[in-house]
Amino acid sequence: MTSQPTLTTEPEDGSADPSQSRSGLQAGLKNRHLTMIAIGGVIGAGLFVGSSSGIATAGPGILLSYALVGTLVVLVMRMLGEMSAANPTSGSFSAHADRALGPWAGFSIGWLYWFFWVVVLAVEATAGAKILEGWIPAVPQWGWALIVMVVLTATNLASVGSYGEFEFWFAGIKVVAIAAFIVVGGLALFGLLPGVDSDQAGLGNLTEHGGFLPHGPGAVLTGVLLVVFSFMGSEIPTLAAGESEDPQRAVTKATNSIIWRIAVFYLGSIFVVVTLLPWDAQSIVDEGSYVAALDSLGIPNAGEIMNFIVLTSVLSCLNSGLYTASRMAFSLGERGDAPKAFARTTRRGVPQTAILSSVVFGFVAVFFNYKFPDTVFLFLLNSSGAVALLVWLVICFSQLRLRRIIQAETPERLVVRMWLYPYLTWAAVAVIVFVLGYMLTDTEHDGRSTVLLTLLVAAVVLTVAFVKQRTIARRAAAGTGKG
Repeated sequence: MTSQPTLTTEPEDGSADPSQSRSGLQAGLKNRHLTMIAIGGVIGAGLFVGSSSGIATAGPGILLSYALVGTLVVLVMRMLGEMSAANPTSGSFSAHADRALGPWAGFSIGWLYWFFWVVVLAVEATAGAKILEGWIPAVPQWGWALIVMVVLTATNLASVGSYGEFEFWFAGIKVVAIAAFIVVGGLALFGLLPGVDSDQAGLGNLTEHGGFLPHGPGAVLTGVLLVVFSFMGSEIPTLAAGESEDPQRAVTKATNSIIWRIAVFYLGSIFVVVTLLPWDAQSIVDEGSYVAALDSLGIPNAGEIMNFIVLTSVLSCLNSGLYTASRMAFSLGERGDAPKAFARTTRRGVPQTAILSSVVFGFVAVFFNYKFPDTVFLFLLNSSGAVALLVWLVICFSQLRLRRIIQAETPERLVVRMWLYPYLTWAAVAVIVFVLGYMLTDTEHDGRSTVLLTLLVAAVVLTVAFVKQRTIARRAAAGTGKG
C-alpha cells in the first residue's frame, strides 16, 4: 500500500515559501489511527458530562432520545460516506457542498464549521483546566488552559502522524473505559459481579419511579435537544481520511461501523446508567450520571476515575478540534475561500498557518470565557450551538445532488451507497428541520436563542459568500470585456 498525497497546495503565482512543501497534505495517518479516530470520534466529553441533564429531563425515555438522534447520525454519516468514499478530501462535506450546491454553500458551511470548532477549543480547554486545577491547585486554571492548548498545538504542528498517535491513545482510553463501564455495570445489573451488592440495580428502574416516560412523550423531544450536540465529531473520520494510506477504504470502514459504535457506546452505556440507579436519584444530578452509577456499586474513588476519563475525552476533543478546524481552513484556502497562506504546507505536510490561525482564535475564545463568560462568550457559545444541525442539513442536500452527478460521471466510485435513496435522505431532512423548529419553542434550555443566534451568524456568512461570488463574477465579466 503506497503513501499518496491527496491535495496540491502550490500557489498559482509560484511564490511559495521555499520551506513549504509542494506536495500538500500527506498520507501520514495509519489504518490503526483511522480506526481509533472513527471509534472514539462518537464518544465526546458531552456524553460523560451532559447525560445527567438528559436523564433528569426525560427519565429512562432518554434512551429513545439517544436512539432517535443516533439513527439520524447514522443516516447522515451514510450520506457523507457515500460522497467521501467517491471523493476523499480534507474539506469533506464543505468540498462536497461546493461541488453539489455551489461555492456559496461550501464557503458558508466551511466557515461555520470552523467557527464551531474554535469555540469548542475554548470550552474543552476550560473544562480540562478545571479538572487539572483540582489535582494541582498551585497552577491557576488559566495556566492549565494555556498549557493544554500549547501542548496540543505543538502536537498538531509536528506532523499529522503525531496528531494520529495522540488521538489513538486518547480514543483508546475512552473506548476501554466505556467498554469496562458497560461490562461491569451489566454484570452488577444481573447480580454476577462478585463482592458488589447493588440493591438499587434492576430492570425495574426502567418502568418504576413514574414509568418509562415519567414526564410524558414530549420529554423525549426535549431530550433530543439536550443530546443532539454530543454527537458532533462523528464526521471527523471523513476529514482525516484524506491523509490516510487508503482514503476510500478508511471512509468505507468508518461509515459501515457507525451503527454498532453508537449502539454500544451511547445506548449501551446510558442503558447501564438508568438500570443501575433510579432515574430520579439525586446523586445523578449532584455527581453526574456515570460517577453516580460507579458509586452505587461501591467502586472506590469513582469520582477521580471519572475525572480522569473526562479529562482524556476533553484532550481528545481538543486534539481533534484543532485538527478539524485547521483542515477545514486548509480546504477553504485551497478553494480560494480563505487566505492562500492557509493552503500552504510544511515539508511534513502540515498546514502550519491554518493551525496557528485556528489556535489563535481558540485562545481569544478562551480569554472571552474567563473575562466575559456571561456576555461575549455566551454569545459565541449559543451562536455556534446549532451548527451541527446546519452541517447535517447541507450534507443531505449535497448528497441528493451529488448522487446523480457521480452516477453519471464515475459510477464505479459509488462503493458506499445511501440506503433507499432518495427517500431516507428526505426523511433525514424532515427530521432535522423538525428539530430546528422544535428548538424555537424551547425557552427552558435556551434552544430558541441558540437557533436564532446560529441563524444570525449563518446569515452574515451567507451574505459574505454571495458578495464574494458577485465580486468574482463582475471581475470575470470585466476581464472578458477587456479581452
